[in-house]
Amino acid sequence: MRKSVCPLLLVIVLCVAFCKNAFSQAAQVDSSSQQFALNNAVTLFHASLGDGSPLYNGPEYYFYDPLIKGNAYFLDVNAFTTGSVFYDGASYTGVPMLYDLYSDNVAVLLYNHFTKFTLIKEKVKSFDFLEHHFVNINADTISVNTSGIKSGFYDQVYNEKSAVLVKRSKSIQTSTGSLSGVEKYFSPATDYYLWKNNTFYSVNSQGALLNALKDRKKELEQYIKKGQIKFRKGPEEAMVKIVSYYDHLTN
Repeated sequence: MRKSVCPLLLVIVLCVAFCKNAFSQAAQVDSSSQQFALNNAVTLFHASLGDGSPLYNGPEYYFYDPLIKGNAYFLDVNAFTTGSVFYDGASYTGVPMLYDLYSDNVAVLLYNHFTKFTLIKEKVKSFDFLEHHFVNINADTISVNTSGIKSGFYDQVYNEKSAVLVKRSKSIQTSTGSLSGVEKYFSPATDYYLWKNNTFYSVNSQGALLNALKDRKKELEQYIKKGQIKFRKGPEEAMVKIVSYYDHLTN
Protein backbone atom coordinates (compact mmCIF):
# COMPACT_ATOMS: atom_id res chain seq x y z
CA MET A 1 0.00 0.00 0.00
CA ARG A 2 2.80 2.42 0.79
CA LYS A 3 4.34 1.96 -2.69
CA SER A 4 1.07 2.83 -4.42
CA VAL A 5 0.60 5.92 -2.22
CA CYS A 6 3.93 7.57 -3.07
CA PRO A 7 3.26 8.33 -6.79
CA LEU A 8 -0.21 9.62 -5.96
CA LEU A 9 1.21 11.72 -3.17
CA LEU A 10 3.72 13.26 -5.56
CA VAL A 11 0.98 14.06 -8.07
CA ILE A 12 -1.19 15.68 -5.41
CA VAL A 13 1.66 17.75 -4.01
CA LEU A 14 2.52 18.97 -7.53
CA CYS A 15 -1.15 19.76 -8.19
CA VAL A 16 -1.41 21.76 -4.96
CA ALA A 17 1.78 23.65 -5.81
CA PHE A 18 0.53 24.34 -9.34
CA CYS A 19 -2.84 25.53 -8.03
CA LYS A 20 -1.20 27.90 -5.55
CA ASN A 21 1.04 29.34 -8.27
CA ALA A 22 -1.80 29.69 -10.75
CA PHE A 23 -4.09 31.31 -8.21
CA SER A 24 -1.44 33.77 -7.15
CA GLN A 25 -1.04 34.90 -10.78
CA ALA A 26 -4.76 35.16 -11.50
CA ALA A 27 -6.17 38.01 -9.45
CA GLN A 28 -9.59 37.56 -11.00
CA VAL A 29 -10.06 34.12 -9.46
CA ASP A 30 -12.24 34.22 -6.36
CA SER A 31 -10.48 33.30 -3.09
CA SER A 32 -13.24 30.84 -2.17
CA SER A 33 -12.56 28.94 -5.41
CA GLN A 34 -8.89 28.74 -4.51
CA GLN A 35 -9.68 27.34 -1.09
CA PHE A 36 -12.18 24.85 -2.54
CA ALA A 37 -9.58 23.47 -4.96
CA LEU A 38 -6.93 23.22 -2.26
CA ASN A 39 -9.34 21.52 0.16
CA ASN A 40 -10.22 18.95 -2.49
CA ALA A 41 -6.54 18.22 -3.09
CA VAL A 42 -5.88 17.83 0.63
CA THR A 43 -8.91 15.57 1.05
CA LEU A 44 -7.73 13.38 -1.86
CA PHE A 45 -4.29 13.20 -0.27
CA HIS A 46 -5.59 11.97 3.08
CA ALA A 47 -7.94 9.50 1.41
CA SER A 48 -4.98 8.06 -0.49
CA LEU A 49 -3.15 7.44 2.76
CA GLY A 50 -5.98 5.33 4.18
CA ASP A 51 -5.05 4.03 7.62
CA GLY A 52 -1.68 5.78 7.28
CA SER A 53 -3.32 9.20 7.57
CA PRO A 54 -2.25 11.24 10.65
CA LEU A 55 -5.95 11.47 11.47
CA TYR A 56 -6.02 7.82 12.52
CA ASN A 57 -3.52 7.71 15.34
CA GLY A 58 -5.76 7.49 18.39
CA PRO A 59 -7.08 4.51 20.37
CA GLU A 60 -9.77 2.27 18.90
CA TYR A 61 -13.33 3.34 19.69
CA TYR A 62 -15.98 0.96 21.04
CA PHE A 63 -19.76 1.33 21.20
CA TYR A 64 -21.61 1.18 24.50
CA ASP A 65 -23.60 -1.69 25.96
CA PRO A 66 -26.81 -1.84 23.87
CA LEU A 67 -28.79 -2.53 27.06
CA ILE A 68 -28.24 1.09 28.13
CA LYS A 69 -31.32 3.01 26.98
CA GLY A 70 -30.86 5.93 24.63
CA ASN A 71 -27.41 6.75 23.29
CA ALA A 72 -24.34 8.81 24.10
CA TYR A 73 -24.26 10.96 20.96
CA PHE A 74 -24.85 14.55 19.94
CA LEU A 75 -28.42 15.07 18.67
CA ASP A 76 -28.86 11.31 19.26
CA VAL A 77 -27.17 10.63 15.92
CA ASN A 78 -25.56 7.23 16.47
CA ALA A 79 -24.49 6.62 12.85
CA PHE A 80 -21.22 7.95 11.44
CA THR A 81 -21.97 11.21 9.64
CA THR A 82 -19.69 13.36 7.50
CA GLY A 83 -18.02 16.29 9.22
CA SER A 84 -14.73 18.17 9.27
CA VAL A 85 -12.05 18.58 11.89
CA PHE A 86 -8.93 20.67 12.47
CA TYR A 87 -6.58 18.07 13.93
CA ASP A 88 -2.90 18.25 14.83
CA GLY A 89 -2.39 21.39 12.76
CA ALA A 90 -4.22 20.17 9.64
CA SER A 91 -7.76 20.49 8.30
CA TYR A 92 -9.68 17.33 7.31
CA THR A 93 -12.99 17.39 5.44
CA GLY A 94 -15.42 14.64 4.50
CA VAL A 95 -14.63 12.69 7.68
CA PRO A 96 -17.20 10.13 8.92
CA MET A 97 -17.53 10.92 12.63
CA LEU A 98 -19.55 10.68 15.83
CA TYR A 99 -19.51 13.09 18.77
CA ASP A 100 -19.71 11.13 22.02
CA LEU A 101 -21.21 13.41 24.71
CA TYR A 102 -20.63 10.91 27.51
CA SER A 103 -16.86 10.69 27.06
CA ASP A 104 -16.61 14.08 25.31
CA ASN A 105 -14.64 12.58 22.46
CA VAL A 106 -14.83 12.54 18.67
CA ALA A 107 -14.82 9.12 17.01
CA VAL A 108 -13.94 8.70 13.33
CA LEU A 109 -14.41 5.83 10.92
CA LEU A 110 -11.49 4.45 8.96
CA TYR A 111 -11.68 4.32 5.16
CA ASN A 112 -12.37 0.59 5.38
CA HIS A 113 -15.76 1.62 6.91
CA PHE A 114 -15.22 -0.77 9.79
CA THR A 115 -12.43 0.31 12.16
CA LYS A 116 -13.31 3.14 14.57
CA PHE A 117 -10.80 5.49 16.22
CA THR A 118 -11.02 8.08 18.99
CA LEU A 119 -9.27 11.32 18.08
CA ILE A 120 -6.71 12.45 20.64
CA LYS A 121 -8.57 15.33 22.30
CA GLU A 122 -5.51 17.52 22.85
CA LYS A 123 -4.87 17.53 19.09
CA VAL A 124 -8.41 18.59 18.14
CA LYS A 125 -8.62 22.39 17.83
CA SER A 126 -12.17 22.44 16.46
CA PHE A 127 -14.63 20.42 14.41
CA ASP A 128 -17.83 20.98 12.43
CA PHE A 129 -20.59 18.42 12.74
CA LEU A 130 -24.32 18.45 11.92
CA GLU A 131 -24.19 22.20 11.19
CA HIS A 132 -22.63 23.00 14.57
CA HIS A 133 -19.14 24.35 15.21
CA PHE A 134 -17.31 22.96 18.25
CA VAL A 135 -14.16 24.42 19.80
CA ASN A 136 -11.77 22.79 22.23
CA ILE A 137 -11.27 24.85 25.39
CA ASN A 138 -8.38 24.15 27.73
CA ALA A 139 -9.40 25.45 31.16
CA ASP A 140 -5.77 25.35 32.33
CA THR A 141 -4.94 28.20 29.94
CA ILE A 142 -7.60 30.52 31.39
CA SER A 143 -5.88 33.01 33.69
CA VAL A 144 -8.93 33.69 35.86
CA ASN A 145 -11.61 30.98 35.80
CA THR A 146 -14.43 32.19 38.02
CA SER A 147 -17.09 30.61 35.79
CA GLY A 148 -16.06 27.05 36.61
CA ILE A 149 -15.74 26.22 32.93
CA LYS A 150 -14.00 22.88 32.37
CA SER A 151 -11.77 21.64 29.59
CA GLY A 152 -13.61 20.05 26.68
CA PHE A 153 -15.58 20.64 23.50
CA TYR A 154 -18.05 23.52 23.39
CA ASP A 155 -20.70 24.27 20.79
CA GLN A 156 -19.95 27.80 19.60
CA VAL A 157 -23.42 29.00 18.64
CA TYR A 158 -22.45 32.69 18.37
CA ASN A 159 -19.04 34.23 17.80
CA GLU A 160 -18.60 37.92 17.13
CA LYS A 161 -17.25 40.53 19.54
CA SER A 162 -18.61 38.31 22.30
CA ALA A 163 -19.35 34.59 22.09
CA VAL A 164 -21.99 32.15 23.30
CA LEU A 165 -20.83 28.64 24.10
CA VAL A 166 -22.95 25.62 24.96
CA LYS A 167 -21.59 22.63 26.84
CA ARG A 168 -23.57 19.53 25.93
CA SER A 169 -23.00 16.34 27.90
CA LYS A 170 -24.61 13.04 28.82
CA SER A 171 -24.27 10.87 31.90
CA ILE A 172 -25.36 7.30 32.63
CA GLN A 173 -28.13 7.13 35.23
CA THR A 174 -29.76 4.18 36.94
CA SER A 175 -33.49 3.61 37.33
CA THR A 176 -35.15 1.05 39.62
CA GLY A 177 -38.77 1.87 38.86
CA SER A 178 -39.34 -0.51 35.94
CA LEU A 179 -40.80 -4.02 36.06
CA SER A 180 -37.59 -5.43 34.60
CA GLY A 181 -35.56 -4.22 37.57
CA VAL A 182 -32.53 -1.94 37.42
CA GLU A 183 -32.11 -0.09 34.13
CA LYS A 184 -29.41 2.25 32.90
CA TYR A 185 -30.04 5.15 30.56
CA PHE A 186 -28.23 8.13 29.08
CA SER A 187 -29.33 11.46 30.57
CA PRO A 188 -28.52 14.75 28.75
CA ALA A 189 -27.41 18.01 30.36
CA THR A 190 -26.74 21.47 28.94
CA ASP A 191 -24.78 24.41 30.35
CA TYR A 192 -24.38 27.88 28.84
CA TYR A 193 -21.41 30.24 28.87
CA LEU A 194 -20.74 33.77 27.74
CA TRP A 195 -17.30 34.89 26.61
CA LYS A 196 -16.78 38.64 26.90
CA ASN A 197 -13.59 40.68 27.19
CA ASN A 198 -11.45 37.53 27.53
CA THR A 199 -13.55 36.30 30.44
CA PHE A 200 -15.98 33.37 30.68
CA TYR A 201 -19.28 33.66 32.53
CA SER A 202 -21.62 30.83 33.51
CA VAL A 203 -25.08 31.99 32.39
CA ASN A 204 -27.74 29.37 33.01
CA SER A 205 -30.42 32.00 33.63
CA GLN A 206 -31.50 35.32 32.15
CA GLY A 207 -30.52 37.08 35.36
CA ALA A 208 -26.99 35.70 35.22
CA LEU A 209 -26.68 36.78 31.59
CA LEU A 210 -27.86 40.32 32.30
CA ASN A 211 -25.50 40.57 35.26
CA ALA A 212 -22.62 39.66 32.97
CA LEU A 213 -23.82 42.37 30.55
CA LYS A 214 -24.70 44.86 33.25
CA ASP A 215 -23.14 47.86 31.48
CA ARG A 216 -26.08 47.69 29.04
CA LYS A 217 -28.61 46.03 31.31
CA LYS A 218 -31.37 48.63 30.96
CA GLU A 219 -31.25 48.62 27.15
CA LEU A 220 -31.19 44.83 27.10
CA GLU A 221 -34.21 44.56 29.39
CA GLN A 222 -36.14 46.85 27.05
CA TYR A 223 -35.02 44.77 24.06
CA ILE A 224 -36.12 41.53 25.76
CA LYS A 225 -39.51 42.96 26.65
CA LYS A 226 -40.12 44.43 23.21
CA GLY A 227 -39.02 41.25 21.43
CA GLN A 228 -40.90 39.02 23.88
CA ILE A 229 -37.79 36.91 24.33
CA LYS A 230 -38.38 33.98 26.69
CA PHE A 231 -35.12 32.66 28.11
CA ARG A 232 -36.67 29.67 29.87
CA LYS A 233 -38.42 28.42 26.73
CA GLY A 234 -35.31 28.64 24.55
CA PRO A 235 -32.10 29.58 26.39
CA GLU A 236 -29.81 29.10 23.41
CA GLU A 237 -31.87 31.20 20.99
CA ALA A 238 -32.46 33.86 23.65
CA MET A 239 -28.76 34.13 24.47
CA VAL A 240 -27.77 34.54 20.84
CA LYS A 241 -30.31 37.33 20.35
CA ILE A 242 -29.41 39.16 23.57
CA VAL A 243 -25.64 38.91 23.16
CA SER A 244 -25.86 39.89 19.50
CA TYR A 245 -27.83 42.99 20.47
CA TYR A 246 -25.31 43.73 23.22
CA ASP A 247 -22.48 43.60 20.69
CA HIS A 248 -24.46 45.97 18.47
CA LEU A 249 -24.85 48.41 21.37
CA THR A 250 -21.15 48.32 22.26
CA ASN A 251 -19.67 48.62 18.77
